[in-house]
Amino acid sequence: QVQLVESGGGLVQAGGSLRLSCAASGSIFQINAMGWYRQAPGKQRELVASDSSGGTYYADAVKGRFTISRDNAKNTVYLQMNSLKPDDTGVYYCNANIRSIYYYDEEYWGKGTLVTVSS
Repeated sequence: QVQLVESGGGLVQAGGSLRLSCAASGSIFQINAMGWYRQAPGKQRELVASDSSGGTYYADAVKGRFTISRDNAKNTVYLQMNSLKPDDTGVYYCNANIRSIYYYDEEYWGKGTLVTVSS
């Protein structure tokens, strides 16, 4: 079994910064990809940023403001969010595609961390 645990959400004023962390633990053989999604009130969940062997992806709305990074030794992914806007408000979910020690690839989700940006 694999668990993803997020941290780092909170309340920040527009223009401020936050750093989200997501640590994966459990029966991990390798992590194929990690990323962050967000869901604003009344909207669908959307991909914000991801990182895999194929490269890094950013949604247009966050390009130039958010940076995704990984610490492979710690099985952790980070999302540095700068110049935050009220539209960035939402629950941020960590997502990972992980190959277990039994060589099965599965997708996992964290429980989410709330980011609130005040104007």
